[in-house]
This record gives sequence, C-alpha cells and structure tokens, in this order.
Amino acid sequence: MYYLGIDLGGTNVAAAVVDEAGKILKKVSLPTPRGVPAEQVADQMAAASRAAVEQAGLSMSDIASVGIGSPGTIEPDTGVIRFWSNLDFSNVPLTALMAERLDKEIYLENDANAAALGEFAAGAGKGSQSMIAITLGTGVGGGAVLGGKLYTGFNYAGMEVGHFVIEHGGRPCTCGRKGCFEAYCSATALIKRTREVMEEHPDSKLWELAGTLEAVNGRTPFDAAALGDAAAGKVIDEYVDYLGCGVASLVNIFQPEVVCIGGGPSAQGETLMAPVRYILNREDYARNSVHRTRLVRAALGNDAGIIGAALLPLFR
Repeated sequence: MYYLGIDLGGTNVAAAVVDEAGKILKKVSLPTPRGVPAEQVADQMAAASRAAVEQAGLSMSDIASVGIGSPGTIEPDTGVIRFWSNLDFSNVPLTALMAERLDKEIYLENDANAAALGEFAAGAGKGSQSMIAITLGTGVGGGAVLGGKLYTGFNYAGMEVGHFVIEHGGRPCTCGRKGCFEAYCSATALIKRTREVMEEHPDSKLWELAGTLEAVNGRTPFDAAALGDAAAGKVIDEYVDYLGCGVASLVNIFQPEVVCIGGGPSAQGETLMAPVRYILNREDYARNSVHRTRLVRAALGNDAGIIGAALLPLFR
C-alpha cells in the first residue's frame, strides 16, 4: 500500500510517495504560488503530487489516500484551513479542492502535528506507543502521539508546546503571554539572548566568531563556548536550564516513552542532549521507576512532516 504526503509551505509545495513503513519512494518539490487564489495553490499541489507518483513508477490507482500538512489554523474534521497569513488563506476548504483534483480521500493536519507523527511512525519514536516531539526553530513547535494515536485536543488546538509558561511574568512571547517555553528555548530566543550577552561582554569570543550582532546564528554560542568563552558558556547554561525545565515538565504531565528534540539547536547532538538529559533524570517525577522516558534527537529532519502527513489515516 502506498500513500501520498504533501507538505504545504510558504515557499515550496512538496509531495512524496510513502510506503506503509514510512519510507519515501519519491519526492517532488515545486514553488508555492503567492498572491493567487487558493484554487491555483491546489493546482500546484496536485501537479507536485502527480509528478511524485509518476516518478515513483506508480499510478494514482496505487495510492490509498493523500495527507496534507499545513501551517495555520486547521480543522482536520472539516478539511478547512481557517486562517493562514502567509498565503492569505481564510476559510479555505483545502481537502475538497484536492479531492476534486486527485479523486482520493484527503486528510488535513497542522504541519507540526504531522511532523510529530512522522517521527513517531518512522523516526525517533518508531516502535513506541507514546511520544512527545519538540522542534526548536523560529518558535517552539511540537506534537504528541499518545496510545498510538495523534493527539490534538478536542478542538484541534492542543499540543502548542511552545506556549506553556516556564517563567511566570517572564519574557514577552509572540502569543501574547509572558514567560513561554518558546520565549526561552526557540532558536530565535537563543540568538536574541546571545546578542544581549555580546553587548554586555565586548571582549567575548562571540564577537570574534560572529563579527556583528546581525551575523549571530544558533551555532555561535555553542562554538564560542567550545573555545572556553565564559560569556558564551553563560548563554548555553541558561538555555540548557530552561530547555531541561520544559522537557521535564512535559514528561511529568504525559510520561511518554520517548521525547524527541529537533530543529536547529538539536544539531549540536550530545553537547545539547546530554545536559538536558541530566536535568530530566534529576527532575522526572518517575525517576525511580524501572520504565523511564527516553530523550533522543529527532531522526527525520525536514522529511518528518511529509511522512507524517502521508500516514495520517493510520494514526487518527
């Protein structure tokens, strides 16, 4: 059995043929049309889909269903994108548009939830029954699979893992709250904090590595800390403390078999994971249990969302 997954992004539309084990047979990416009606975006999605199927040596009759992962406010039960600012989408009946073009059963899900499902089915959580995924990017995204099923809340707005508070009255967050996990542990927050510390420490090696405040990226503080820079070490220690706090809190609520962390900072591997794991081992309420949550890096990278979208009918 083969499934088709579509990753609808603001820059590109990617479509992939995926087998039941979550292996991608063929993937095709096309530019996302901007400033056009939703029907034209759907046309491009269909074109990428047909190209992927053809290049995989299959026909549409071999495809059991089509799953779409999309940003924005999603209603999976109605197949409607209620709002997505990047493409000016408002109340777009995307599953109906795609069913007209592909004549297949269509599933729609938030892209972060689809990525979590991909990791569960074919990546870091494969073989488990429950997993929390955390993605450290522009914000902090994520999702959960509990009891082998994707969990999104009764209104499909659940698992906004970036927006629980870890510092009451703390840093302002884009969501309107203060002290959110995202405001401390996104790659954006790491970069912002690095710049603040650079201004406080003009003699830091952070300046040697970045040159300017604008050139700072998520690797800069890790690279400087590896050179023994105290200011960079301060940034990393603080970042790890907050990340460990957030991870431990999620584990204490859900006690999943696996927590996986992806996104830019996760590329540091055990430099990041080991100290976060130390905090989890110290603060996990079930730390004396024989069965403990495993903390691992995400395994699928940018393919997680498209694999999860394809496999949506198996885990709803």
